[in-house]
Amino acid sequence: MLNTLARMIRTGILTEPWPAAATTPSAVEALQQDLWKILGRAQCIRHVDAGSCNGCELEIHALNNPYYNLEGAGIKFVASPRHADLLLVTGPVSVNMEEALRRTYDAIPDPKLVIAVGDCGTCGGIFGAGYATRGRVANIIPVSHTIAGCPPTPTAILAGILQAARVRVGA
Repeated sequence: MLNTLARMIRTGILTEPWPAAATTPSAVEALQQDLWKILGRAQCIRHVDAGSCNGCELEIHALNNPYYNLEGAGIKFVASPRHADLLLVTGPVSVNMEEALRRTYDAIPDPKLVIAVGDCGTCGGIFGAGYATRGRVANIIPVSHTIAGCPPTPTAILAGILQAARVRVGA
């Protein structure tokens, strides 16, 4: 034990110093500020996984971590489509999720705003349309905005939500 303590004292601190404070906001902070200026209130999102590989879900979950701080930007995920302002759909629509997606879309209050996330949601991706899937989300419900990528980065998803919010309020 004493040998270990002596070695620690001789070696000193090996960690990196704290990064210098940035004077300009990062891209994520700029997106959050723009979103707050446009909305001026909370944005409630209902997320539906229509049959994806969960790659897009991992990136959406990353939006809730402290780095992206989605709640701080005034955006939150809700369990009920009746409380949602926006429907976020990932994956190609599987045959088993087709009716559930339609019911969720019908339950969202007007004006309906739908964002298809990822290549599978926007164009069917590698799954396409076949015996098990109906293909892209727009084949089942009207889509207002798409976010391409396989999977798209959390910053791209946040930028897509911002762009859809701008279109919605006419900013």
